[in-house]
Amino acid sequence: MFKLCDCTGYTYDMNVYLGKDRQRAVQHLTATHATVTNLTRGVEGFGHKLYMDKFFSSPDVYDDLAQKKIFCCGTVRLHRKGMPKDLKPKTLRLKHGNIRVRTRGDLTAVAWKNKRDMCLMTNIHDPPREGNYRDEHGNVIKLAIVVDYNRHMGHVDNLDRLANSYAASRRTWKWTKKLFFHLLDLAIVNSYILLSSCGGKKISHRDFRLTFIREMLAWSGHGPRPSMPVGRPAPASTNIGRLDTRYNKHWPGRNSKQRRCRVCSASGVTRTVLFKCVKCDVALCVDRSCFEDYHTKMTYKTYFLSFSMQIVGASTTM
Repeated sequence: MFKLCDCTGYTYDMNVYLGKDRQRAVQHLTATHATVTNLTRGVEGFGHKLYMDKFFSSPDVYDDLAQKKIFCCGTVRLHRKGMPKDLKPKTLRLKHGNIRVRTRGDLTAVAWKNKRDMCLMTNIHDPPREGNYRDEHGNVIKLAIVVDYNRHMGHVDNLDRLANSYAASRRTWKWTKKLFFHLLDLAIVNSYILLSSCGGKKISHRDFRLTFIREMLAWSGHGPRPSMPVGRPAPASTNIGRLDTRYNKHWPGRNSKQRRCRVCSASGVTRTVLFKCVKCDVALCVDRSCFEDYHTKMTYKTYFLSFSMQIVGASTTM
């Protein structure tokens, strides 16, 4: 992820790396140049100072941003296009503490050696004088450009530390889930930074997250509850309630002897079974739909009336 942050660590904009930007490549811009252009689109024309590492830095990027009133400072790779030829790695041979300076207009490139060769480029600072920068004990004295760069680039490390200190993501998750929770962590860190900038009582990052979690849980508990049904319930819903296993516990069980199925008898069919409803103590077939029909479609009274009407009808016919 590419992020644009300020000195407090607040994230202004970000991009997810999805490969090289083909549309920008057509316009003869490198992928890193296109990334910087997209991220700084909202801060053009205000005279901001931008610090970046060697992954993004190049003379073309600095010149392009300077036209938009964005001034830059950062490390740069010596083999970048537009860099001075005498600062190339093959020709650069510096001793401990030596610096070499090359300027072009407001743009300055500084090669400096401490433990290893380091090259910086800036259009913010004045170009330093060439020479050997060591104290009386032989220790290398850091340049003002280096000190300024280290101080401002540390804000990005501070942001990463805050976002990852209480991260919710895990290694085993898919990258899409990791990205979602990382964006959530960034939103929480931005909220914490905004709260800290308002003044008042200071609160630690940990306490802020705990308060945030409590408020979210409290807010989620006040959601709208499902409304209760109004009016007389439908017969189907009443009958289906007879199978509510939380209270009634209607389960099939075995009889000690065979008995006539209540549903089959109501339909005029004589059928003896060894099964019954444990709660109702009514013999019912379990290999057919009698057990379900008795508890969901018709009540015991209905079956009794139906059976009686069939008997009456049969006697009348006879």
